[in-house]
Amino acid sequence: MREKAKELQRQKLETIKQGGKGGRSGYSASSSNFNSVSVPTVVQDSTQATEPSRPTYMKSFGPSKALKLGSKNRDVESFVDQLKSEGERVSSANQNSNSVISKNNAQASSTLLPNTENVHLKFEEKIILTAGRGGGLQNMEVTGITTLRVQDESCGMIRIQFKNDDTRGIQLQTHPNVDKELFKNSCKIGLKNFQKPFPVNTDIGVLKWRYQTTDEAQIPLTINCWPSENNKGGCDVNIEYELQNEDLELLDVIISIPIPSGSGGPVVGDCEGEYLYEARRNTLLWQLTVVDASNKTGAMEFSVSGAHISDFFPVQVTFQSTQSFVRLNALEARLVESNSIVSHSVETSLTTDKYEIV
Repeated sequence: MREKAKELQRQKLETIKQGGKGGRSGYSASSSNFNSVSVPTVVQDSTQATEPSRPTYMKSFGPSKALKLGSKNRDVESFVDQLKSEGERVSSANQNSNSVISKNNAQASSTLLPNTENVHLKFEEKIILTAGRGGGLQNMEVTGITTLRVQDESCGMIRIQFKNDDTRGIQLQTHPNVDKELFKNSCKIGLKNFQKPFPVNTDIGVLKWRYQTTDEAQIPLTINCWPSENNKGGCDVNIEYELQNEDLELLDVIISIPIPSGSGGPVVGDCEGEYLYEARRNTLLWQLTVVDASNKTGAMEFSVSGAHISDFFPVQVTFQSTQSFVRLNALEARLVESNSIVSHSVETSLTTDKYEIV
């Protein structure tokens, strides 16, 4: 090896003496020997194909199994996912922090509901009604439920005094765990086993009711729709509402009237409240923010070309109210042991499930 190196050195000196002539051919002629004794710094400038047999060369340019930046986390995640797929329960720092957040959220959700007392009652009702376009009530059904939510352990063992002023034959049904005889005799809600408390921070249904009738006088809001054919090949429509139950305040009342397609839409004349024509649904919406005793009646008039009388039915109605249809109230709540009064709050809602004039 030394002799070859000396020979290369002599060739280099001779080339310099000759003024660089034949330098390129000299490198080319000795290229094989040069590569065989080259130092690593020269070899690293070569391509991978020049020395495939050198392990260091292959290691530096070939595929590497060494972990790259961020790959450790990916490997750990893959390992965790594998454990999870095998049924193992694995917790990580992120999961621990998430569990703490979830725990805090759970504690926050179990705290007192806004604007409520430790004993909170919800009265929820839904009404289904079908009336004829020429008058008459085909069917009307009101269903309701009272749910109890105790929000403090100290108020778990209680009895609630109800007052039923409804004389229309409302069917009442208590929860199986509620003392039925106690409610029947004194209109109180309490557990059969009075030594056990109601669950805390849980909505418990304690009372249900149902009312069904065909008596027109019980319709809370009547709708009278009068379409009549005009001499222009269309119809003039007069529609009016009347609140029969003045104890109720109806909110967000929407009366939906179908409009025949291809008619070009309705031409609205007089209208109490607001209206909106939805062309895609072919529906005219008569909207009233509030209907109560102060505006118990109202009317709207409109015309539609190319329509027939039957095109404007069924008329559908939606509304909501913060008063209940049945005359049922919760008066007070008392602790079983001390008979002392516990503050309670009541939330009431009445909504339409299906309300139409056919």
